[in-house]
Amino acid sequence: MHTVLVCDDDKAILDSVEIYLKLEGYNVLRAENGRQAIEQVNSNEVHCVILDIMMPGLDGLQATLRLREAKKNIPIILLSAKSEDTDKIMGLSFGADDYVTKPFNPLELMARVKSQIRRFTALGSMEVAEGVIRTGGLTLDTLAKTLTLDGEPVKLTATEYGIMNILMENLGRVLSTSQIYEAVWNEPAYNSEKTVTVHIKRIREKIEINPKEPKYLKVVWGIGYKIEKYK
Repeated sequence: MHTVLVCDDDKAILDSVEIYLKLEGYNVLRAENGRQAIEQVNSNEVHCVILDIMMPGLDGLQATLRLREAKKNIPIILLSAKSEDTDKIMGLSFGADDYVTKPFNPLELMARVKSQIRRFTALGSMEVAEGVIRTGGLTLDTLAKTLTLDGEPVKLTATEYGIMNILMENLGRVLSTSQIYEAVWNEPAYNSEKTVTVHIKRIREKIEINPKEPKYLKVVWGIGYKIEKYK
């Protein structure tokens, strides 16, 4: 049974989300602030975290940042009453995998939880060919679901791995943000460009010596992204 941690300072939301998660068969942990959420993650095996952004003490953004700094790659879905793109981009930049605006449809939230857990447990929801894909010093092992750069492991979240997976399976080929989003998020691409762009930025920071002049993960302006093919 997968475990989902729900963190919100609004008890009514906690109760509501917990009910829906349990109906879907999940084990549910609860927290009312960021510090409690981190304690729960450190003390339990958690497969997905739902974090409200606006909370007293340690808010959802800071909690996300601390979890990522601690090398926790579990999926994080942020909840926020703000719908502006800047808030969504900030949340993704802090290391979140998804973002849901309040008030939300509980069924949509459940679908996003399922999608994130599916990627997390498989480290990539797509069916991939067995073997190893290499370009330059970058190596993707589709069996171990790992990425290395010059022999050193690159720590990726499940979402980041999914993006690298689809791009490296198509070495040298440009994929649009819609193609990447639909393959990785497994849902129709709607206003997906900023979401993909933020994750691309995070990946570049992990695999490029100079993210502003990338060697591997290139943008083709107006079209999409590709992984450069090297011998």
